[in-house]
Amino acid sequence: MSGPGPLVGVVLVSHSAAVAAAVAELAEGLAGGGPTAPVAPAGGLPDGGLGTSEELIVRAAESVDRGAGVAVLVDLGSAVLTVKALLAEGDELPPGTRLLDAPFVEGAVAAVVGASAGADLDAVEAAATEAYGYRKV
Repeated sequence: MSGPGPLVGVVLVSHSAAVAAAVAELAEGLAGGGPTAPVAPAGGLPDGGLGTSEELIVRAAESVDRGAGVAVLVDLGSAVLTVKALLAEGDELPPGTRLLDAPFVEGAVAAVVGASAGADLDAVEAAATEAYGYRKV
């Protein structure tokens, strides 16, 4: 009898290393008490400054790739453009890497919870995207 298959990995791209790391910690913490899907923050620039880095994004995606796909969530602006450029190049990110159109915090939590439960990439994307509808009032 074999265990569950590989889990979808999640990469969180922010202009700030601290924000990316904090959202990763929150999402992993809310995913439950069991094993969680692989999650990696890719925030800021390699020198610690604000911005987005292709190098950090590629490294993060490679670190969470288990063969089931990689869901990438971004905060804003150039993070979106940087990930789109990497996807357009076609060989920089692991096969099955997908940019999700979802809110950064709520989408990250939904993506990590879904991925940790064994959802496939389509279901992880649906859960993260559904987070746009979370009502707070």
